[in-house]
Amino acid sequence: MLHSVKGLRGYKLGALDGEIGRVEDFYFDDKDWVVRYVVAGTGSRISGREALISPYAIDRVQTDEKILRVNLTREKVKQSPPIEAHLPVGRRRELEYYKYYDWPVYWGGPALWGLYPVPVVPPVTPSRPESKLPETPADPADTRLRGTRKITGYLLQAPDGEIGRVEDFLVDDRNWAICDLVVSTGHWWSGRHVLVPPRAISSVSWEESKVFVKLTRAEIQREPEYQRSAI
Repeated sequence: MLHSVKGLRGYKLGALDGEIGRVEDFYFDDKDWVVRYVVAGTGSRISGREALISPYAIDRVQTDEKILRVNLTREKVKQSPPIEAHLPVGRRRELEYYKYYDWPVYWGGPALWGLYPVPVVPPVTPSRPESKLPETPADPADTRLRGTRKITGYLLQAPDGEIGRVEDFLVDDRNWAICDLVVSTGHWWSGRHVLVPPRAISSVSWEESKVFVKLTRAEIQREPEYQRSAI
């Protein structure tokens, strides 16, 4: 099911034994355009710190109650290794985090989630007593995590000119891939909102606060229009 990132912010995070905070942001990698962490504001519930929750732990999204259910206990989250809730997130810290939860790392294979297309944890068997993590952590510079809040508002730059601003993201709760960017065309096209898929993006300039796309302005105009009521 598709969800609006903006709509998911503020959802409660429901652990197996109670609430552990609320959704504040999402960190995605700008290579595969997949959400890698939910940024959870835990308040006083978990020592007053923010926590990063991987989609490996997400059970389901309850839109009627506005709750993101996770298969973790409050104590498990509380005792997890401190992983920076502010970018950049060091790869060494990510390795400690995945080792603690015994999850396969998402960068360890050819698929969106390592060896798998979705964030699943293989059952423990004699052939898989535990997750195999790299012996030597990758250079922290290899991490390509970005926050959805930061990129919101970035200008969309087509080859023939600017065409709008990033307003939201649509994510699929099966694999947590970003399927589309919601672009507000503002004064360019009478306030239309169009959907631009990540495959149309050629690069992102964090210095210029711009998203560069391969499509021309006319081609973007032909992209599907975003209907908020459909999400």
